[in-house]
This record gives sequence, C-alpha cells and structure tokens, in this order.
Amino acid sequence: MIPTAEEILTKSDGALRVASVNVNGIRAAYKRNMADWIAARDLDVLCLQEVRAPDAILRELIGDGWHILHAEAQDKGRAGVAVLSRAEPIATRNHIGDEYFETTGRWVEADFELSDGKVLTIVSAYVHSGEVDTPKQVDKFRFLDRMIEHLPALKAEKDHVLVVGDLNVGHKTLDIKNWKGNVKRSGFLPEERAYFDRFFGEEIGYKDVARELAGEVDGPFTWWSWRGQAFVNDTGWRIDYHMATPELASLATKSVVDRASSYDVRFSDHAPLVVDYQF
Repeated sequence: MIPTAEEILTKSDGALRVASVNVNGIRAAYKRNMADWIAARDLDVLCLQEVRAPDAILRELIGDGWHILHAEAQDKGRAGVAVLSRAEPIATRNHIGDEYFETTGRWVEADFELSDGKVLTIVSAYVHSGEVDTPKQVDKFRFLDRMIEHLPALKAEKDHVLVVGDLNVGHKTLDIKNWKGNVKRSGFLPEERAYFDRFFGEEIGYKDVARELAGEVDGPFTWWSWRGQAFVNDTGWRIDYHMATPELASLATKSVVDRASSYDVRFSDHAPLVVDYQF
C-alpha cells in the first residue's frame, strides 16, 4: 500500500527522522526534483548511497543547512555514500576498516550526542550488487564478511547503532516479489541471505526495523527496475534497510517506504526508507 501524504509528513515532537535512499546518481536525482522531496519531509538525517559525484557537486546540490559526511569512490561515477545531518557529528569515520575497501565509497559512520549524553552512531552503507561467478561477487562476500566482524564491535562500543542503506540482498521470500526465479541470482543467493540470518539473529543481534514494524507482509519493496511495468505492478525487491541495535529499534514508531505516486515522478529506481525514532 502506498502511504498517504499525511502518514509520511506527520512527525511527532521529539522524534528523530532518518531517511535512507540510493539516489542512483545525485545529479540525475536532482534533475528529477529530489530537492522538492527533501524540502517536504522534515528530515533530521538523510543517508545516501550511489552518490556518484565529486564532493563539491554534492555540497553544491544539497546546499546550506546540512552537515555533510561523504565518502567518495576513487573510481569516478561509481558508488559513494553520505550522511547528511542537521546536527553536527561529534566524530566520523569514512570506511569499514578493511584497506581493500577504503577508497570504494561504500561505508561511512557518524556519531551524534543525544540529549541524555548517549551516543548514536549512524552508518550509510552500500553493499556491492554482485554478479555470480565473477570478481564482483567475491568482493561482495568479502564486504559482508567484514560486516560480520564490524557490526558486533560497533554494538559493543556504542550506546545505539543504526546501519542504513542499500544492502543489495533480499533476506526472506517476502522481500522479493518473484523470489522463485531469483534463487540463483546475486541478491537472493542462499549464501548471501545466510549473512542476514546472522545480522538479525542471536549471534549479532541487530533488528530489521522496517520488517518488525511492517510484519509478515510482502515487502514493502524499496527497489523496482526502470524497465517494463515493474514499478506499476509493484514487482520489486526489499534491499534497503534500517538495521538497529535492540534498544534503538524499540524506539522506532513508524517506517515508511516513500514510494513515488507514479512512475514518471520517481527520482531514483529506489524509494527512500524513512523511519521515525521517538527519543
């Protein structure tokens, strides 16, 4: 179900609104009026993936009123992640801790001090799309392996941790419209989904915020191909996440896939995932 404008726009007093979206190129998204979407959403934190632009371009497009943490990819026109925030972070880190990925623009962390003195760490992450039996898939598994090591360390060190972004894996059969035809395709491989069993299981202990709020329903999907009738028919994948430590997840009051009203007004092939946390 497409949320109403009222459901999207209404924010409770004291809520922290965090949105994440793969923009599929920030310049292209702004040409499709992404700025109007930002202006209407009363966001406190906006995390971006696939920025695919130099830092100067990102800052020029976003404009004043934001603190911008941006990990640019060394390869021009590829990847790039960012955390945009109204409040200034007290500390930042721009990679996941493996030198192999240091310049790939796939992971940034920002620490924010809350009113009670606790620290909230927000991560914008972009996991590789992968391709079976290619070096791209090898890199994807290496990145997921690093997440297996890094997520528990963050959880142990920080008061609250929120990892958001395009993680390029549908965890369960409810997360892909036509899952039976994709079990041998990168993004829904059993080996990939097993990582998410660990992320959201007892071993690592993060919570899948959108799934917990939505319940056992199809999707809500966050990505649809530009091709054919995928968007119109809601033939999508849920590959964008808010992964939160348990106490933080318990504060989530609303999760909305901010799906465009029609194909022609989309600014990306992903829809923003917007979650309110009530502190």
